[in-house]
Amino acid sequence: MLAKGTLYVCATPIGNLGDITLRVLDTLREADLIAAEDTRHSRKLLQHYQIKTRMISYHEHNEKKKSLELVEKLKSGQAIALISDAGLPGISDPGTEVIRLCLAENIPVDVLPGPNAALTALVLSGMPADHFAFHGFLPSSSKARKRSLEQFANLPQTQIFYEAPHRLLATLQGMSEYFADRSAAVVRELTKLHQQVHRGTVLELIESFEKSEPRGECCIILAPYVPVKPVGGPKEWCSEVKEIVDSGVCKKEAMKEVAKRYGIKKSEVYQALLSSEQEPDDEH
Repeated sequence: MLAKGTLYVCATPIGNLGDITLRVLDTLREADLIAAEDTRHSRKLLQHYQIKTRMISYHEHNEKKKSLELVEKLKSGQAIALISDAGLPGISDPGTEVIRLCLAENIPVDVLPGPNAALTALVLSGMPADHFAFHGFLPSSSKARKRSLEQFANLPQTQIFYEAPHRLLATLQGMSEYFADRSAAVVRELTKLHQQVHRGTVLELIESFEKSEPRGECCIILAPYVPVKPVGGPKEWCSEVKEIVDSGVCKKEAMKEVAKRYGIKKSEVYQALLSSEQEPDDEH
Protein backbone atom coordinates (compact mmCIF):
# COMPACT_ATOMS: atom_id res chain seq x y z
CA MET A 1 0.00 0.00 0.00
CA LEU A 2 1.51 3.33 -1.09
CA ALA A 3 1.64 6.28 1.29
CA LYS A 4 -0.50 9.22 0.20
CA GLY A 5 1.23 12.41 -0.92
CA THR A 6 4.55 10.65 -1.54
CA LEU A 7 6.83 10.89 -4.56
CA TYR A 8 8.24 7.50 -5.54
CA VAL A 9 11.40 7.75 -7.66
CA CYS A 10 11.54 4.47 -9.58
CA ALA A 11 14.46 2.92 -11.44
CA THR A 12 13.44 1.27 -14.73
CA PRO A 13 15.28 -1.12 -17.08
CA ILE A 14 18.21 0.24 -19.11
CA GLY A 15 17.58 -2.27 -21.89
CA ASN A 16 16.30 -5.66 -20.85
CA LEU A 17 12.68 -5.36 -19.65
CA GLY A 18 13.28 -8.18 -17.18
CA ASP A 19 15.56 -5.93 -15.11
CA ILE A 20 12.86 -4.35 -12.99
CA THR A 21 12.15 -4.94 -9.31
CA LEU A 22 8.88 -6.34 -7.96
CA ARG A 23 8.64 -3.29 -5.73
CA VAL A 24 8.79 -0.90 -8.70
CA LEU A 25 6.12 -2.91 -10.54
CA ASP A 26 3.81 -2.78 -7.50
CA THR A 27 4.41 0.96 -7.16
CA LEU A 28 3.67 1.66 -10.84
CA ARG A 29 0.42 -0.30 -10.54
CA GLU A 30 -0.73 1.35 -7.31
CA ALA A 31 0.32 4.96 -7.98
CA ASP A 32 -2.34 7.56 -8.75
CA LEU A 33 -0.12 8.95 -11.50
CA ILE A 34 3.13 8.19 -13.31
CA ALA A 35 5.35 11.08 -14.41
CA ALA A 36 7.39 9.73 -17.33
CA GLU A 37 10.25 11.26 -19.31
CA ASP A 38 8.74 9.98 -22.57
CA THR A 39 5.22 8.56 -22.30
CA ARG A 40 5.52 6.80 -25.66
CA HIS A 41 8.69 5.03 -24.58
CA SER A 42 7.36 4.14 -21.12
CA ARG A 43 4.06 2.86 -22.54
CA LYS A 44 5.94 -0.16 -23.93
CA LEU A 45 7.15 -1.01 -20.42
CA LEU A 46 3.70 -0.56 -18.88
CA GLN A 47 2.01 -2.61 -21.61
CA HIS A 48 4.57 -5.39 -21.15
CA TYR A 49 3.57 -5.67 -17.49
CA GLN A 50 -0.13 -4.85 -18.08
CA ILE A 51 -0.01 -1.67 -16.01
CA LYS A 52 -2.78 0.82 -16.78
CA THR A 53 -1.90 3.73 -14.48
CA ARG A 54 -2.32 7.16 -16.07
CA MET A 55 0.87 8.87 -17.29
CA ILE A 56 1.89 12.46 -17.87
CA SER A 57 5.12 13.71 -19.48
CA TYR A 58 7.95 15.05 -17.36
CA HIS A 59 11.07 15.86 -19.40
CA GLU A 60 13.93 18.38 -19.54
CA HIS A 61 11.90 20.90 -21.57
CA ASN A 62 8.93 21.07 -19.16
CA GLU A 63 10.67 20.04 -15.93
CA LYS A 64 10.31 23.35 -14.05
CA LYS A 65 6.61 23.82 -14.90
CA LYS A 66 5.65 20.18 -14.35
CA SER A 67 7.56 20.02 -11.07
CA LEU A 68 5.29 22.72 -9.63
CA GLU A 69 2.21 20.85 -10.89
CA LEU A 70 3.41 17.56 -9.39
CA VAL A 71 4.04 19.20 -6.02
CA GLU A 72 0.45 20.48 -5.96
CA LYS A 73 -0.86 17.00 -6.78
CA LEU A 74 1.29 15.53 -4.02
CA LYS A 75 -0.04 18.11 -1.56
CA SER A 76 -3.57 17.00 -2.46
CA GLY A 77 -2.65 13.46 -1.36
CA GLN A 78 -1.79 11.74 -4.63
CA ALA A 79 0.94 9.10 -4.70
CA ILE A 80 3.11 9.75 -7.76
CA ALA A 81 5.70 7.49 -9.42
CA LEU A 82 8.52 9.25 -11.29
CA ILE A 83 10.33 7.33 -14.05
CA SER A 84 12.80 8.16 -16.81
CA ASP A 85 13.35 6.36 -20.11
CA ALA A 86 15.99 4.14 -18.48
CA GLY A 87 17.72 3.90 -15.14
CA LEU A 88 17.21 6.17 -12.15
CA PRO A 89 15.58 9.62 -12.51
CA GLY A 90 17.94 12.41 -11.48
CA ILE A 91 21.05 10.65 -12.80
CA SER A 92 21.59 12.44 -16.15
CA ASP A 93 17.78 12.35 -16.47
CA PRO A 94 14.98 14.70 -15.29
CA GLY A 95 14.03 14.37 -11.63
CA THR A 96 16.30 16.59 -9.57
CA GLU A 97 13.98 19.62 -9.75
CA VAL A 98 10.83 17.94 -8.42
CA ILE A 99 12.82 16.14 -5.71
CA ARG A 100 14.32 19.46 -4.64
CA LEU A 101 10.89 21.10 -4.46
CA CYS A 102 9.44 18.17 -2.51
CA LEU A 103 12.20 18.32 0.10
CA ALA A 104 11.72 22.09 0.42
CA GLU A 105 7.98 21.53 1.03
CA ASN A 106 8.53 18.57 3.41
CA ILE A 107 6.80 16.23 0.97
CA PRO A 108 7.95 12.59 1.46
CA VAL A 109 10.26 11.20 -1.23
CA ASP A 110 11.16 7.54 -1.57
CA VAL A 111 13.72 6.11 -4.00
CA LEU A 112 13.22 2.59 -5.34
CA PRO A 113 16.65 1.34 -6.50
CA GLY A 114 17.29 -0.70 -9.60
CA PRO A 115 19.21 -0.65 -12.91
CA ASN A 116 21.90 1.97 -13.47
CA ALA A 117 23.98 2.22 -16.64
CA ALA A 118 27.02 3.87 -15.03
CA LEU A 119 27.57 1.24 -12.33
CA THR A 120 26.75 -1.67 -14.65
CA ALA A 121 29.28 -0.42 -17.22
CA LEU A 122 31.90 0.23 -14.53
CA VAL A 123 31.78 -3.33 -13.20
CA LEU A 124 31.62 -4.79 -16.72
CA SER A 125 34.66 -2.77 -17.84
CA GLY A 126 36.95 -4.36 -15.25
CA MET A 127 38.35 -0.96 -14.24
CA PRO A 128 39.08 -0.20 -10.55
CA ALA A 129 35.75 0.41 -8.81
CA ASP A 130 36.86 1.31 -5.28
CA HIS A 131 36.90 5.02 -6.18
CA PHE A 132 35.24 6.56 -9.21
CA ALA A 133 33.90 9.85 -10.58
CA PHE A 134 30.67 10.01 -12.57
CA HIS A 135 30.50 12.88 -15.08
CA GLY A 136 27.45 11.97 -17.17
CA PHE A 137 27.34 13.71 -20.55
CA LEU A 138 30.11 16.15 -21.44
CA PRO A 139 29.10 19.64 -22.71
CA SER A 140 28.05 19.71 -26.37
CA SER A 141 30.22 22.68 -27.39
CA SER A 142 33.83 21.75 -28.17
CA LYS A 143 35.24 24.63 -26.09
CA ALA A 144 33.30 23.69 -22.94
CA ARG A 145 34.04 19.99 -23.51
CA LYS A 146 37.76 20.72 -23.78
CA ARG A 147 37.66 22.78 -20.58
CA SER A 148 35.98 19.91 -18.71
CA LEU A 149 38.41 17.29 -20.00
CA GLU A 150 41.37 19.43 -18.98
CA GLN A 151 40.02 19.48 -15.41
CA PHE A 152 39.59 15.69 -15.42
CA ALA A 153 43.06 14.90 -16.82
CA ASN A 154 44.80 14.05 -13.55
CA LEU A 155 41.96 12.58 -11.46
CA PRO A 156 43.27 9.58 -9.51
CA GLN A 157 40.00 7.61 -9.79
CA THR A 158 38.17 5.74 -12.56
CA GLN A 159 35.97 8.11 -14.57
CA ILE A 160 32.55 7.38 -16.07
CA PHE A 161 30.95 9.27 -18.96
CA TYR A 162 27.71 8.85 -20.91
CA GLU A 163 27.66 9.50 -24.65
CA ALA A 164 25.28 9.23 -27.59
CA PRO A 165 26.50 7.05 -30.49
CA HIS A 166 26.64 9.91 -33.01
CA ARG A 167 28.94 11.90 -30.69
CA LEU A 168 31.14 9.05 -29.43
CA LEU A 169 33.96 9.44 -31.94
CA ALA A 170 34.17 13.23 -31.50
CA THR A 171 34.25 12.80 -27.72
CA LEU A 172 37.01 10.17 -27.87
CA GLN A 173 38.99 12.44 -30.20
CA GLY A 174 38.61 15.27 -27.69
CA MET A 175 39.74 12.93 -24.91
CA SER A 176 42.81 11.88 -26.88
CA GLU A 177 44.47 15.25 -26.17
CA TYR A 178 44.49 14.50 -22.44
CA PHE A 179 44.14 10.70 -22.18
CA ALA A 180 45.87 9.43 -25.34
CA ASP A 181 47.58 6.34 -23.90
CA ARG A 182 45.17 5.86 -20.99
CA SER A 183 43.32 2.55 -20.78
CA ALA A 184 39.59 2.91 -21.42
CA ALA A 185 36.48 0.93 -22.28
CA VAL A 186 33.38 1.77 -24.29
CA VAL A 187 30.35 -0.24 -23.19
CA ARG A 188 27.41 -0.27 -25.61
CA GLU A 189 23.86 -1.62 -25.65
CA LEU A 190 23.93 -2.54 -21.96
CA THR A 191 21.77 -5.55 -21.00
CA LYS A 192 20.55 -5.91 -24.60
CA LEU A 193 21.14 -8.74 -27.07
CA HIS A 194 24.09 -6.98 -28.75
CA GLN A 195 25.81 -5.74 -25.59
CA GLN A 196 29.52 -5.14 -26.26
CA VAL A 197 32.58 -3.99 -24.32
CA HIS A 198 35.39 -2.42 -26.36
CA ARG A 199 38.68 -2.18 -24.43
CA GLY A 200 41.97 -0.49 -25.30
CA THR A 201 43.67 2.88 -25.05
CA VAL A 202 41.72 5.98 -26.04
CA LEU A 203 43.68 6.10 -29.33
CA GLU A 204 42.96 2.44 -30.04
CA LEU A 205 39.26 3.00 -29.42
CA ILE A 206 39.25 5.94 -31.85
CA GLU A 207 40.84 3.73 -34.49
CA SER A 208 38.25 1.02 -33.84
CA PHE A 209 35.22 3.32 -34.09
CA GLU A 210 36.57 5.07 -37.18
CA LYS A 211 36.21 1.71 -38.92
CA SER A 212 32.85 0.77 -37.40
CA GLU A 213 30.20 3.34 -36.49
CA PRO A 214 28.81 2.70 -32.99
CA ARG A 215 25.14 2.09 -32.27
CA GLY A 216 23.18 2.41 -29.05
CA GLU A 217 23.82 4.54 -25.99
CA CYS A 218 27.41 4.31 -24.75
CA CYS A 219 29.30 4.50 -21.48
CA ILE A 220 32.96 5.47 -21.57
CA ILE A 221 35.02 4.17 -18.64
CA LEU A 222 38.44 5.76 -18.22
CA ALA A 223 41.25 4.31 -16.10
CA PRO A 224 42.60 6.41 -13.18
CA TYR A 225 45.51 8.76 -13.78
CA VAL A 226 48.75 7.29 -12.47
CA PRO A 227 51.57 9.84 -12.13
CA VAL A 228 54.72 8.93 -13.99
CA LYS A 229 57.95 9.32 -12.05
CA PRO A 230 59.92 12.09 -13.78
CA VAL A 231 62.88 10.78 -15.71
CA GLY A 232 65.66 12.83 -17.25
CA GLY A 233 65.79 16.59 -16.93
CA PRO A 234 65.45 19.89 -18.80
CA LYS A 235 68.11 18.91 -21.36
CA GLU A 236 66.21 15.77 -22.37
CA TRP A 237 62.87 17.62 -22.41
CA CYS A 238 64.20 20.31 -24.74
CA SER A 239 65.84 17.75 -27.00
CA GLU A 240 62.61 15.78 -27.36
CA VAL A 241 60.56 18.93 -28.02
CA LYS A 242 62.97 19.77 -30.85
CA GLU A 243 62.66 16.26 -32.29
CA ILE A 244 58.87 16.43 -32.26
CA VAL A 245 58.82 19.93 -33.79
CA ASP A 246 61.23 18.75 -36.52
CA SER A 247 58.73 16.00 -37.37
CA GLY A 248 56.15 18.65 -38.24
CA VAL A 249 54.24 19.10 -34.96
CA CYS A 250 53.69 22.62 -33.60
CA LYS A 251 55.71 23.69 -30.57
CA LYS A 252 52.71 23.90 -28.25
CA GLU A 253 51.65 20.31 -29.00
CA ALA A 254 55.27 19.12 -28.75
CA MET A 255 55.56 20.58 -25.24
CA LYS A 256 52.29 18.92 -24.25
CA GLU A 257 53.49 15.55 -25.54
CA VAL A 258 56.83 15.76 -23.70
CA ALA A 259 55.08 16.80 -20.48
CA LYS A 260 52.83 13.75 -20.79
CA ARG A 261 55.79 11.43 -21.43
CA TYR A 262 57.61 12.56 -18.29
CA GLY A 263 54.61 13.08 -16.06
CA ILE A 264 55.40 16.77 -15.54
CA LYS A 265 53.55 20.01 -16.12
CA LYS A 266 53.70 21.68 -19.53
CA SER A 267 54.85 24.86 -17.78
CA GLU A 268 58.00 23.01 -16.62
CA VAL A 269 58.85 22.10 -20.20
CA TYR A 270 58.16 25.68 -21.27
CA GLN A 271 60.50 27.07 -18.60
CA ALA A 272 63.21 24.60 -19.62
CA LEU A 273 62.92 25.79 -23.23
CA LEU A 274 63.09 29.45 -22.16
CA SER A 275 66.19 28.78 -20.09
CA SER A 276 67.90 26.90 -22.91
CA GLU A 277 67.17 29.73 -25.35
CA GLN A 278 68.66 32.28 -22.94
CA GLU A 279 71.86 30.33 -22.36
CA PRO A 280 74.93 31.87 -24.09
CA ASP A 281 76.31 30.00 -27.09
CA ASP A 282 79.32 27.82 -26.43
CA GLU A 283 82.37 29.73 -27.77
CA HIS A 284 84.38 26.55 -28.37
